[in-house]
Amino acid sequence: MLDLTYQPPKPKVIAGAKYDWELVIGMEVHAQVSSEAKLFSGASTKFGAEPNSNVSFVDAAMPGMLPVINEFCVEQAVRTGLGLKAQINLKSAFDRKNYFYPDLPQGYQISQLYEPIVGEGEVLVDMEPGIARLVRIERIHMEQDAGKSIHDMDPHMSFVDLNRTGVALMEIVSRPDIRGPEEAAAYVTKLRQILRYLGTCDGNMQNGNLRADVNVSVCRPGQYEKYQETQDFSHLGTRCEIKNMNSMRFIQAAIEYEARRQIAIVEAGGTVDQETRLYDPDKNETRSMRSKEEAHDYRYFPDPDLLPLEIEQAWVDDIAASLPELPDEKKARFMGDFGLSEYDANVLTAETDSAAYFEAAAQGRDGKTVANWVINELFGRLNRDDTAITDSPMSPAQLGGVVDLVASDTINGKMAKDLFEIVYTEGGDPAQVAEAKGMKQVTDTGAIEAAVDEVIAANPAQVEKARENPKLAGWFVGQVMKATGGKANPKVVNQLIAQKLKD
Repeated sequence: MLDLTYQPPKPKVIAGAKYDWELVIGMEVHAQVSSEAKLFSGASTKFGAEPNSNVSFVDAAMPGMLPVINEFCVEQAVRTGLGLKAQINLKSAFDRKNYFYPDLPQGYQISQLYEPIVGEGEVLVDMEPGIARLVRIERIHMEQDAGKSIHDMDPHMSFVDLNRTGVALMEIVSRPDIRGPEEAAAYVTKLRQILRYLGTCDGNMQNGNLRADVNVSVCRPGQYEKYQETQDFSHLGTRCEIKNMNSMRFIQAAIEYEARRQIAIVEAGGTVDQETRLYDPDKNETRSMRSKEEAHDYRYFPDPDLLPLEIEQAWVDDIAASLPELPDEKKARFMGDFGLSEYDANVLTAETDSAAYFEAAAQGRDGKTVANWVINELFGRLNRDDTAITDSPMSPAQLGGVVDLVASDTINGKMAKDLFEIVYTEGGDPAQVAEAKGMKQVTDTGAIEAAVDEVIAANPAQVEKARENPKLAGWFVGQVMKATGGKANPKVVNQLIAQKLKD
């Protein structure tokens, strides 16, 4: 059973300022729905296509074209809500968010302001072994993505690619429960992990399929507690939003910089402007993009082309019944069934493919031993080769075969690492490879004893030193292993040397 102690958010205190300040962070994570078609059209969502090749008449806002809801996208949003232990709203509605931008051909974005499809939920964020933080989810709403403006093809012109226009997004809005840069990155990491387990978003941040808007403010100690009591946001200070963050490292760096910028303004007697900012990783600074808009600035109103979305509880129940085992559940099971530490279970369950590999290799074997081989040997080798575990040249059965040979004393630990390398690079059945390569360790006590006697007889001075200092017995073990080509059973060697040095 997973034994986690929940602790309330721990504030990050910014040092080096005139006064003590605490960070308050809320996040809006935009997750692209894993769907082959867009939210309101049948156009492809394939990444990397030629510019403006995945655009339907609906996406391009041609006159008379009406949106038609993609049921699968709705299902993915419901699945995400269930995975985050959130309330599913059986009735929701779409609204028009009006603003002008070159890559928004309609002149508005179809979103959900007043009646989102998913209500309040939660994410349990692992911070350190045995300690977790609870971040509350305020809502998840569905909306269509905008296109992409391209500015680097011609110094005098900008271009627009509408391939992303209309792609389904889930905007996952947190409460301002995050209290530091590390917690922010951990929250996005955990959210990404859950989405990937659910199969509702691939979490590819490099392609922009998962990106975060980070709302940062600073307050004096005690003000956050007042907000908790009153739900009055004025206690938290003026917030600034940092847009489109797609890197855990950049999220942390941007928060650190923005917090110090705001503190410097306030301590100098100024006022922080509520605005939207961009993070420049080259200069490690945020810079102003535009004033922060409120909901009324977008002139939201119900979309007249879309009826309210009504779903049945039975359909929600069917989706709930099909949910996979989620990360926290899998981690708890790995710790219980295989006796793993929380750290090892965390590493192995970080990705579904890693968890599946380990579980296949561990069947019928000692889980801790298999975990050590997967984490230390296999992951290390895959990282050096820049290879995903799904493309591993060593199968779970082959890795399990190496573990079996060590467990049966057929080979020793050093031989096992050599065998691992051979099977990883050349393939084959580990038992057959060990036989063909003459890698089986010597377990004949008589042969090993003869080697021990020979080493002891040849080194009388070293024998006297070892009898005075038993720690030096390891030198004899190394000499015997060398004399036997590393094939002697180390356990037997140690026992014989210890016995003979006493005689």
